Amino acid sequence: MILRLVLGLAMTAAAFALAGRRVWTLYRIARTGQPAEPERTRGLGPRLRAIATEVLGQRKLLRWSVPGLAHFAVFWGFVILGATIVEGYGALFDRDFHIPLIGTQAWLGFIEDLFVVAVLAGLAVFAAIRLRHRPAGEGRRSRFFGSHLGAAWLVLFMIFNVMWTLLLFRGAQVNTGTFPYRHGAFASAAAGRLLAPLGTGANEVLETVGVLLSLGVVLTFLVIVVHSKHLHIGLAPLNVLFSRRPRALGPLLPVHSGGVPVDFEDPGEDDRIGRGAIEDFTWKGLLDFGTCTECGRCQSQCPAWHTDKPLNPKLVIMGLRDHALAKAPYLLAGSDEARAALPADVLAEAGRPLVGPAEDGGVIDPDVLWSCVTCGACVEQCPVDIEHVDHIVDMRRHQVLIESSFPKEANVLLRNLERAGDPWGRGAKARLEWTAGLPFPVRVLEGGRLPDDVEYLFWVGCAGALDENAKRTTRAVAELLHTADVPFMVLGGAETCTGDAARRLGQELLFQELGKSNVETLDAAGAKKIVVTCAHCFNTIANEYPQLGGDYEVVHHTQLLSRLVAEGRLRPAHPVDAAVTYHDPCYLGRHNRVFSPPRDLIGAVPGVTYTEMERSRETSFCCGAGGARMWLEERIGTRINEARTDQALGTGAEVVAAACPFCIAMLTDGVATRKQQDRAGEQVRVADVSDLLLRSVRGPADAG
Repeated sequence: MILRLVLGLAMTAAAFALAGRRVWTLYRIARTGQPAEPERTRGLGPRLRAIATEVLGQRKLLRWSVPGLAHFAVFWGFVILGATIVEGYGALFDRDFHIPLIGTQAWLGFIEDLFVVAVLAGLAVFAAIRLRHRPAGEGRRSRFFGSHLGAAWLVLFMIFNVMWTLLLFRGAQVNTGTFPYRHGAFASAAAGRLLAPLGTGANEVLETVGVLLSLGVVLTFLVIVVHSKHLHIGLAPLNVLFSRRPRALGPLLPVHSGGVPVDFEDPGEDDRIGRGAIEDFTWKGLLDFGTCTECGRCQSQCPAWHTDKPLNPKLVIMGLRDHALAKAPYLLAGSDEARAALPADVLAEAGRPLVGPAEDGGVIDPDVLWSCVTCGACVEQCPVDIEHVDHIVDMRRHQVLIESSFPKEANVLLRNLERAGDPWGRGAKARLEWTAGLPFPVRVLEGGRLPDDVEYLFWVGCAGALDENAKRTTRAVAELLHTADVPFMVLGGAETCTGDAARRLGQELLFQELGKSNVETLDAAGAKKIVVTCAHCFNTIANEYPQLGGDYEVVHHTQLLSRLVAEGRLRPAHPVDAAVTYHDPCYLGRHNRVFSPPRDLIGAVPGVTYTEMERSRETSFCCGAGGARMWLEERIGTRINEARTDQALGTGAEVVAAACPFCIAMLTDGVATRKQQDRAGEQVRVADVSDLLLRSVRGPADAG
């Protein structure tokens, strides 16, 4: 007893010293980051609910049923089997130890053994998944591409060791009479039967060996965890706790420096704009990097990665994490003299640009940074709430605002926004051209406030006013509102771009100029309720203008039209005989959770045969226009819009419906390309859902 007590406590002290030193180093690295936004620590209730659902309930992991169930089994196995660690340490002091009150009850022994078996089954599933989807066979298509495979296999092996050594200890206890459970612990009893022929003396030795091995493996596993990507076991609950609520989608955060928003009208001399070095990230950003599990769920959903572009959201996070750890000695050095004395490889790491080409040693290649469409699929899938889009946009902000380094095509976009207030440079005079040919006059607010009889301000948007495809949607919505006797007005030339593309490009200053101008216009007009047809305008006005002082009730046209149909104010009576599929715009669906209204409208149209695409709702595949990519050339890999078009055509649809002018433009181009290649029928067309509804309300002849 004395020997195993001394050995057990000595192993524990050594393991805790090694693990504690590592944890302290990681904490110090996190402290080198900037303060996070104050909102990170507010709203305890929703944060605790997130812990309950995402950590304890494994909500995101269970979306993928087989690996989700395996992870659920392993996670809860370690939680439940924490009781066996208590039993093991107790047995160092007293061979007959049991947990007070419940430590001899059959149900506890049964649950412990049940989860031993469940963990072993989970390990078998994980091994099979990794073998089936190994990068050597699947290449880029493997979600484990670029992950640290050796470390993953080591951890699986260590978990296996935890289980068999535990069964060895418990089986020997069964035969020596020190096992606390007389019934229920079926796996331990089975292990005992296997060991029984060795005799009592051998089992007494195996009991001591077993408890020391069991605790030793657990302690070794602890040291390995804090030195590997499995650090997420401890960091994931913290990352979820401090994540953006309700989700890190929809609005972008303002530019922060030192934990407070930067005042672009009077910025401080020491303000750090965006992220130009690893220490410019906040402690929450560094926590994100350390929490990555390398599971590859983000890359499995990324449209850029699927179309052979260099962006892999998992590798971005891993690259930033590895850089932070390698640069840590430099960041933690207390003086210039201490830094100068650091090894050459550390100094070389410290000198690497955060964003730059490989030949310059850049941590993140510019082609990686500018491939992102900010669709949010990575954020949606991440089981530990890493905020990939925020980090990518923050790096873009530094490149644009400080380095003046961005794709040259963006110059045209930014110049047009600055001079004309729209991406095409058409100017205010062109913003009412869409009204030509309508069978009723459109009321335009020309100064002053909206009359009391006006229910909605119709925000037409740049595309809705200036793009030919989008004008069709604008006219359709206007006709439907007129038919339903919904009084509305438009701003006409007083509208300017909301600034969505500028902000996601990284040009925060221009976004704020455009946004503040629009907020002033909307406030002067007394706007309260706004209807929009563009998913990007919808997201910006509803979610980002409050950051600029503009709070409005904003509805997407599909939401309003769906309500009008439900109320009987619009009656889709004429059949539209067509096979239809629907594409979820990222900024309407995934970012803002508007999934049902567009489908409700399609379902209300008689004659429609509807087929859902495999990638839909939360897992919808981007059209390729987000993140300002609408205005940038797509030179690498295959075109995202064509990949999405192929998915739509795969349903056999004659009409590919969408609910955002960006999506319609991209899908229209994709369908046109496939027609030229004889890969799509001439009858296939792309339309907004409002166009389908108008055809049914007015009849095909009148709606054309």
